[in-house]
Amino acid sequence: MATGSGSLMWFRKGLRIHDNPALERASGASSFLYPVFVIDPRYMAPDRRAFSPGSSLAGLNRIRFLLESLSDLDSSLRKLGSRLLVLKGDPGEVLVRCLKEWNINKLCFEYDTEPYYQSLDEKLKSFASSAGIETFSPVSHTLFNPADIIEKNGGRPPLSYQSFVKLAGKPLWESSTLNLSISSLPPIGDVGSMEISEVPTIIELGYSDSELVDETPFRGGESEALKRLKEFLPNKAWVANFEKPKGDPSAFDKPDTTVLSPYLKFGCLSSGYFYQCLNDVYRDVKKHTQPPVSLLGQLLWRDFFYTVAFGTPNFDRMKGNRICKQIPWDERDELLAAWREARTGYPWIDAIMVQLKKWGWMHHLARHCVACFLTRGDLFVHWEKGRDVFERLLIDSDWAINNGNWLWLSCSSFFYQYNRIYSPISFGKKYDPNGNYIRHFLPVLKDMPKEYIYEPWTAPLSVQTKAKCIIGRDYPKTVVGHDSASKECRRKMGEAYALNQRLNGSVSEQDLKNLRRKLEEDRTEEPKLKE
Repeated sequence: MATGSGSLMWFRKGLRIHDNPALERASGASSFLYPVFVIDPRYMAPDRRAFSPGSSLAGLNRIRFLLESLSDLDSSLRKLGSRLLVLKGDPGEVLVRCLKEWNINKLCFEYDTEPYYQSLDEKLKSFASSAGIETFSPVSHTLFNPADIIEKNGGRPPLSYQSFVKLAGKPLWESSTLNLSISSLPPIGDVGSMEISEVPTIIELGYSDSELVDETPFRGGESEALKRLKEFLPNKAWVANFEKPKGDPSAFDKPDTTVLSPYLKFGCLSSGYFYQCLNDVYRDVKKHTQPPVSLLGQLLWRDFFYTVAFGTPNFDRMKGNRICKQIPWDERDELLAAWREARTGYPWIDAIMVQLKKWGWMHHLARHCVACFLTRGDLFVHWEKGRDVFERLLIDSDWAINNGNWLWLSCSSFFYQYNRIYSPISFGKKYDPNGNYIRHFLPVLKDMPKEYIYEPWTAPLSVQTKAKCIIGRDYPKTVVGHDSASKECRRKMGEAYALNQRLNGSVSEQDLKNLRRKLEEDRTEEPKLKE
């Protein structure tokens, strides 16, 4: 057992050295510092029953991104005279053993709003308190403390972006200097009988070479995050004029956005540092876009979703979620599977889903298109099912933001103009009339003439033959006809909205069953899965 004062720095998100208040506190006035990451089997261990390679909770691209981020963190710690101590097991149990065995008197970790970590953190704080161990858990993953915003709003989260921004104001630390570097760290003390390992490889986690086929072009880690930031910040005109939702969703060689979301998700990049960098650029230019469409506005969107998610029980589901419309979504697994496996027969939709599977990332407008198509646009499948697919496959999958976006795009909350539907044909064509994006991610269609690339089923058989792509054999027929399916979806959404309004949101399971039966009886043309 080590003598002297020992601090344990528990990394989970916040995988960085710069602007890391928990690490700063852990390293101050301590004889020994134990930087720990716990490999949680539920997040990392292979699950062969899942629909894609990965664990029960995460696809392989995100696990790989995390491992790269951990390796980078380990490398940075070693330059400061330390290293990352990797342990395996249930984080709560492992950390309690560490606290007991290493004579720890200070436990530091970044605050996390996710329900899983909220529960885990309470148990750890309780143990630390009973053992006389100081706990420091600062808010540094977001710009604001969600609890403060909710308190300002009378105990409930603001449900519109505008009200959030008004309540939030400027971050308290906006004019302060962030600590962007640490010169050295205390040494690691005696680790006793705890089994410490290096950052494992994908193979060491139990995955096989055959599972490593799809690989995201985005590498994980703080070094990569800061490199990306430094690459685009000098282009002040681009930063100043950035305007969401504009941008080209079909640009893939050079994505038409920052692709910093996965680095913010894992905390490889501090949102506070990003915020300050953007303000530095804005000060140097004559004019720039404003929230909600600016890059700074995107950071505020992130905090908005974190705040609503933190203050809304059952935020990640329809039932028991007071801000979610109760809608009798279809439970048609064959439609979900066609969407998930990129065989809807709509090349624009399928190409996006292939990019998601291969890269673990796609442009925000591409996400909007496929989410709308699955839910209120064409297939009327429950948003929770689509959420689960994104949650698994996205390298930037973030509990609050992913659920918030699916609630939004399914018109279940936040946004209610369900008549506005993304066309799976004309929307992509607007950006990429030649269909280069489709040709890249769906090579089976690479020789299809551009006038048919978005609607290959309309190509004469002679054209299909010449393009070596017969619809129904080489590429699927459409699962639904867009015009009739979207019309049917609008009808169902209208009926569901009317029910929610009539019952003032208190819609029971029986009410939904009754509405589902009524919709079946009244249907004009139910979209059918085509053979």
